[in-house]
Amino acid sequence: MIEPRLSAEMKVQSLLRLVSQAGGFAAVLRRGDRISGSILIQCVEKGENPRVLEQMPTLTGSANWQQIWPQAIETKQILDDYIARRVKFDPDLWLVELDIPDAERLIALMGQ
Repeated sequence: MIEPRLSAEMKVQSLLRLVSQAGGFAAVLRRGDRISGSILIQCVEKGENPRVLEQMPTLTGSANWQQIWPQAIETKQILDDYIARRVKFDPDLWLVELDIPDAERLIALMGQ
């Protein structure tokens, strides 16, 4: 039996509200499929130190948010190229940018 889950759009909207309530900035840079699109979250602090998180399945069947782009980059173009490749591979992908300290904590509050 399939477990009920929130749509991608509802997850994104709840994250935007959490960040706004915490005094940060959040923007949807790319809209994906409303129901089942994957979500990439680009976290920055004052526009610096970009990190990208994605929800990854675990062996137990649940999903956890994991950092998939922790690398230091010399130019933002490297990260932009990576995201462009991901969008080409998955056109249903959502891209959300958060500019708030400790964004990972808010993402964890968003839930599964």
